[in-house]
Amino acid sequence: MPPFGLNRRALLAAFAAPAAATLLSAPALAAEDGPAKIPVDQLMAEQALPDLWVGDAKAPVTIIEYASMTCSHCAVFTTETLPKLKADYIDKGKVRYTLREFPLDPLAAAAAMLARCNGDKREAVVELLFRSQRNWAFVNNPLEALTTTMKQTGMSQSAFEACLNDEALFKKIDAIRQMAQTKFGVTATPTFYINGDRRPGEIPASELDAVLAPYLK
Repeated sequence: MPPFGLNRRALLAAFAAPAAATLLSAPALAAEDGPAKIPVDQLMAEQALPDLWVGDAKAPVTIIEYASMTCSHCAVFTTETLPKLKADYIDKGKVRYTLREFPLDPLAAAAAMLARCNGDKREAVVELLFRSQRNWAFVNNPLEALTTTMKQTGMSQSAFEACLNDEALFKKIDAIRQMAQTKFGVTATPTFYINGDRRPGEIPASELDAVLAPYLK
């Protein structure tokens, strides 16, 4: 399903409404639409926020993941598949990888903002949020739960509030989502691009070698 329009009012309402947990309870699977391949130079176009890459810039395989912080399949990739990807491919110079924000709901947008507000800790914060996703994404008071979770990163209450009130950051994250949707045909998460080839849906750790083998002949 396509993401509904995001705006600051919707973001704040998500925190105010206990029904938010019900709204977010069904994770989105990537739909089978959009071009099967996007030229890599188009995918690498400048984003509203800089890509944060993991791996050698000269690696033969480039993986871009569009993810929503409230997507349980995205969480499984980060917690189960990404460690294998790093150990077997990224650390060996075979793959470089980045995650781009594609929030499917206001709460996902808020979590993405909080990760970006941690600067060079963004990767670690994304991992923390995905590992603890059930504790903050699907509860009656997500604001309180997110506050508690972010304290583990050392983020103060004032910094937390300032981050979620950063309208410019919110607009940049939504611009990344809009670009993916309008130019690349991304409609749901996770959606991966491997050297430009579109692969919708989760990549289990058990299938990773088979998925990457054609690109490393």
